[in-house]
Amino acid sequence: MSTDHAPTPHAAADNETQPYLRTIKSFVKRTGRMGSGQAKAMQELGPQFLLPYQASAIDLVAPYASRTSSRGQSFTQENPLILEIGFGMGEATAQIATTLPDTRFLCCEVHEPGVGALLKRIGEQDLRNIRICAHDAVEVLDNMLTPGCLDGVHIFFPDPWHKARHNKRRLIQSPLVAKLAGRLKSGGYIHCATDWEPYAQQMLEVLSAEPLLHNPAATSNPELGGYAPKPHYRPLTKFENRGIKLGHGVWDLVFVRR
Repeated sequence: MSTDHAPTPHAAADNETQPYLRTIKSFVKRTGRMGSGQAKAMQELGPQFLLPYQASAIDLVAPYASRTSSRGQSFTQENPLILEIGFGMGEATAQIATTLPDTRFLCCEVHEPGVGALLKRIGEQDLRNIRICAHDAVEVLDNMLTPGCLDGVHIFFPDPWHKARHNKRRLIQSPLVAKLAGRLKSGGYIHCATDWEPYAQQMLEVLSAEPLLHNPAATSNPELGGYAPKPHYRPLTKFENRGIKLGHGVWDLVFVRR
């Protein structure tokens, strides 16, 4: 998630002649300096809260079993499971996990300072419901997650690739959306948000074209043009508040699996 506009996931299509699914990455890996607090969190908390990538399906209950929910109960498969693709420095992720303490979050991010920052927040706030996979989310989807295992997907403020010639590198494209929809349970949702209107329009077009999804906002809030009211769990970050004060828009899209 990039509500604080840290490096966020997007498609990397260096070989433009290859099909999407053979070239896409959910990120472009960028270097960044890890602070001492982030490095300490990585060392001390990484073994408990980082899930190593593997090329086969994983048990999605066991990684959370070492901690209990806010009700003092062990997490089970009855606790909703949300995949987050790209969380930047983890500010909003930590706030959402606090707002939804009985929901399990599997968060994908490859930016090491961001991973360290979220681990630091986990320790400071005693968050019980987050696990991090520091790996390309597309490969996580392909190999670690099984059909119908997710209750939701969060993709907040992915790189908009502003220039028209770079639009094809955007993360939200039909093949990825189809993949995400296939991992959702019936009634599960995909929630995207962006502060770049042309990308919001593309997201709306791509999500609307996926036959496994429907858009409740199209009928419940037709005055919003297919966009959704901001769900209560998604916080406003300092960056977003600054943009709103300057008159910048933010668009949320929430599509549900049929």
